[in-house]
Amino acid sequence: MSYTIEGNTGTWEIVVGLEVHAQVISESKLFSGASTAYGAPPNANVSIVDAGMPGMLPVVNAHCIRQAVRTGLGLKAQINKDSVFERKNYFYPDLPQGYQISQYLHPIVGNGELVIDMPNGESRTIGITRLHLEQDAGKSVHDRSDDATLIDLNRSGVALMEIVSEPDIRTPEEAVLYMRKLRSILRYLGTCDGNMEEGNLRCDANVSVRRRGETAFGTRCEIKNVNSMRFVARAIEYEARRQVDLIESGQTVVQETRLFDAQKGETRSMRGKEEAHDYRYFPDPDLLPVILPEGYVEEIAASLPELPDAKKSRFIADYGVTPYDAGVLVMEQQTAAYFEAVAQGRDAKQAANWVINELFGLLAKGGKDLSETPISADDLGRLLDLLNDGTISGRLAKDVFAIMFETGQSPARIVEERGLKQVTDTSSIEPFCEEVIAANPGQVETYRKNPKVIGWFVGQVMKKTGGKANPAVVTGILQKMLDG
Repeated sequence: MSYTIEGNTGTWEIVVGLEVHAQVISESKLFSGASTAYGAPPNANVSIVDAGMPGMLPVVNAHCIRQAVRTGLGLKAQINKDSVFERKNYFYPDLPQGYQISQYLHPIVGNGELVIDMPNGESRTIGITRLHLEQDAGKSVHDRSDDATLIDLNRSGVALMEIVSEPDIRTPEEAVLYMRKLRSILRYLGTCDGNMEEGNLRCDANVSVRRRGETAFGTRCEIKNVNSMRFVARAIEYEARRQVDLIESGQTVVQETRLFDAQKGETRSMRGKEEAHDYRYFPDPDLLPVILPEGYVEEIAASLPELPDAKKSRFIADYGVTPYDAGVLVMEQQTAAYFEAVAQGRDAKQAANWVINELFGLLAKGGKDLSETPISADDLGRLLDLLNDGTISGRLAKDVFAIMFETGQSPARIVEERGLKQVTDTSSIEPFCEEVIAANPGQVETYRKNPKVIGWFVGQVMKKTGGKANPAVVTGILQKMLDG
């Protein structure tokens, strides 16, 4: 996929690598037993370890190790049986220890890959450099006091997986597709809930530009803590344009950390970018190396669910749905399960159409997701059965579906109580056909020259019967009358 920036001195392309911080699903923190529950009062979920009290020793949460390995396997990555926690030294008011326990030279997960599906039907593989575990910092609160910054340590020590991509992303859209696919995989695995509103999935984007055709990378800037898919694309677009303008005006891009201002739609300087040696990494003396026992990785690998790529391939092969529809249906496990329940023993393409177009359409209008649907998969399947056995017409099916969405009632009850069964009795339909023919002699003459006009007559009869007449029966009656 081509994405270029036209400058005054030529054409430029962007180079992007993403660092995604995914909060590990775990009831307790990475090095303490404190709760990770969201929404607790400030400083309610803080142990003496999280607060950096002197003499307190961290203890590794084995569940978080398992979650990191599980995620690495889902990204088809190398699992390192020996890994080391290191201290990353820097000062923030909300970093009580004065350093962050992270991983650098020996992460728990090495090289992997993630495949994104492009809108044109092609796919691209984005390399994963590594996944490492680290503890989150606390939160500085600036809007509660005019003359003080308050500190909330609830997040301090929460386990994060930092997933670092190769600089393989070339467009803002690819960055969004990468984030969506990664979020989908994490949710399938049950290792991160991907809730960006709660800060459980955050992205740092490393952006640089180079002239089209060049192979060397330009100087990159890191855009810190972007917390929505839409903002990721906007931040990358703005930053790439800013860098091109700087270079073309004879200035130099300075490697630095920047923030994205969503209201202004622009990035601004935050601080100079530290290199790794500035953090003075060294192995944490309070923590032994993490050595995975024999058979540990294999046991986790055997427990993995069917992931989006495999499920998509199966949906295409087994159900005959299009690659696009399959991609939509497998993005969330819940959607895939819902579709399979509807499609069981039925026309899968028809089921996919009703789930994607009809159900998702009404949910989107109401600002809801699938977990809030009033229509169960069983009831949607029963609606399709009524449609396919001729009990209701296609038009009536949509009317019944709308009532189901509004009331939560079953399709059979709606059809019975509201008298919506399709009419197939010819003696009941014939008077409507005769009425339409008698009222439209001009159309009758047109039909005799062009029999395709019968569709117009069918439509008129369907209107008069409120959509209850069987279209095939109507067509047969009209053909006899018009040709007689």
